[in-house]
Amino acid sequence: MSAVVALVAARDEAGRVGDTVRALRAIPGVGQVVVVDDGSTDGTAAEALAAGAVVLRSRRPVGKGGALEGALRRLPPAEVWLFADADLGRSARLLEHLLGPVLAGRADVAIARFPPSGGGGFGLVKRAAAAAIRLLTGYTPSEPLSGQRAVTERALTACRPLARGFGVETAMTIDALRAGFRIVELPLELSHRPTGKTLRGFAHRARQGLDIALAVAARALGLR
Repeated sequence: MSAVVALVAARDEAGRVGDTVRALRAIPGVGQVVVVDDGSTDGTAAEALAAGAVVLRSRRPVGKGGALEGALRRLPPAEVWLFADADLGRSARLLEHLLGPVLAGRADVAIARFPPSGGGGFGLVKRAAAAAIRLLTGYTPSEPLSGQRAVTERALTACRPLARGFGVETAMTIDALRAGFRIVELPLELSHRPTGKTLRGFAHRARQGLDIALAVAARALGLR
């Protein structure tokens, strides 16, 4: 069993995924970086491979949660999984700080908190996700949507199968807390590409909100 495996879901992230992979590979203890190419139409897979990642490809997009779950079914277990978004670039090196409390046994899930940014939307989806987590678990998260997290194998198993699409992070937090696992959130100076207040950005957040609503509804109704 590998000690730490970094798992990156990516779609059309050429230009950034290479730096992300190299930064993750530089983290002490990370034995392997796996990039799941979710139906990209650009050079994401080739760039990730050149940077030293193992690349798993999906011919058509299946959504973030589906891509990650599909990869986990194909990969052997790891002691700790380090989830990262493909657009972090060189700042992905800071995810080393998430591994400390998990490897030391002080937490089962460590989640990165992003610094304040003015390049996003109005925060409606983030607040709704936080409210849903609080309603179903009693825990109030600072960063309910962060895809940057270190998770033990035991905690991850309790969260599988992962929720589909962009509901994966909110669902993972709910499932881990309900199963009695300990979560910590750590502020890190990460950078990523904000979606912005554009038509494309609002469309992205609409899809994100729908995926989260479906994941939360399934857990509220006892279907998961």
